[in-house]
Amino acid sequence: MNNERFEKGLKKLNEVDGNAGEEVVAPLGDLGKYIVEFAFGDIYSRDGLSLREREIATIAMLASRSGVEPQLRVHIGAGLNVGLTYEEIEEIIIQTVPYSGFPTAINALNILKELKKEDKKLAK
Repeated sequence: MNNERFEKGLKKLNEVDGNAGEEVVAPLGDLGKYIVEFAFGDIYSRDGLSLREREIATIAMLASRSGVEPQLRVHIGAGLNVGLTYEEIEEIIIQTVPYSGFPTAINALNILKELKKEDKKLAK
């Protein structure tokens, strides 16, 4: 294992997801290590896009697919963590409709609504 690559990825993961990211990858063992090294150490750490822009792209891609709802939930949280608003994320989801259809957008919007409701409960 290239420890420097892992440490770089872990730092970026925490910047994107806060503690939630580590909680997701820790139980995955070697797979989690590969996610940290590749996705966050190599890809998320590149120049060219801000973390906010990277999460816009990620949310749009995940919202366009079915069967990835747990990952979409994590990345909506990451999007909020890097400065996106609920309203902006809703617009990202709506933007996927012409290209991916209503069913995936409905699923994504339901996740967004659940997260918003959970946030309101935590704020009380």
